Amino acid sequence: MTIYASNTRKKNLGNSLEAKMAFIERYPLFSCLSPEEKMQLANQMEHREKIRYGFVYETGESSEVLYLLAEGAIKIGATSSHDGKEVIKALIHPLAMFGELGLVGEVRRQEFAQAMKEEVVLFAVKVEDFRRLMRQNFELCNRVMLYLGARLSLAEQKMESLIFKDARTRIVDFIKDSVSDRGQRVGYEMLLRHSLTHQDIANITCTSRQTVTLVLNELRKSDLIYFNRGKILVRDLARLM
Repeated sequence: MTIYASNTRKKNLGNSLEAKMAFIERYPLFSCLSPEEKMQLANQMEHREKIRYGFVYETGESSEVLYLLAEGAIKIGATSSHDGKEVIKALIHPLAMFGELGLVGEVRRQEFAQAMKEEVVLFAVKVEDFRRLMRQNFELCNRVMLYLGARLSLAEQKMESLIFKDARTRIVDFIKDSVSDRGQRVGYEMLLRHSLTHQDIANITCTSRQTVTLVLNELRKSDLIYFNRGKILVRDLARLM
């Protein structure tokens, strides 16, 4: 049974100490905390909700808060000041942290965080409170550093992909990575449920919407994938290339 059982009860449940503790217990990053530290964190967390397409924060805002995602999906991105083009840097799914660069010295947001096609439920924690908890618990500090390192590594891989791979390869790699990370096995096939438009995929892979459409249609004609709104079914992950 999910904590957020219905829209009418969601807000009260999210604000309750019981709901916060249940969320912390499910969150892998916090398995190293003692019961007292978990209670400390729960008391510092603030339940928040954002409507679909609502901004959690925008570029230029203060970086004094980090977020823990409970439900929904968030895109982290930037918009060019020259032509308004959007680039999606990362997609955040439940039980992940975002907006954490304040922990390593960011003062103002260099990117935005926006809900995607559904309402999101999240918890906000002040950076100073989280730093205090990290100073108390070395293992938490170590896990956060590893998390930040992994995010940096993914950013470097994306940069290398832009330099060395063509548009089609970047789109195919995105599908393969997404299916490997979050797909569900259906017999010999893999099903990915998502909330992305073709434009979103283009913004992630630094291609165009037209190119994304062409590549997806080509893969479907080759019987490598099947897709419709909100779903991509990969027939054979090993053959997808």
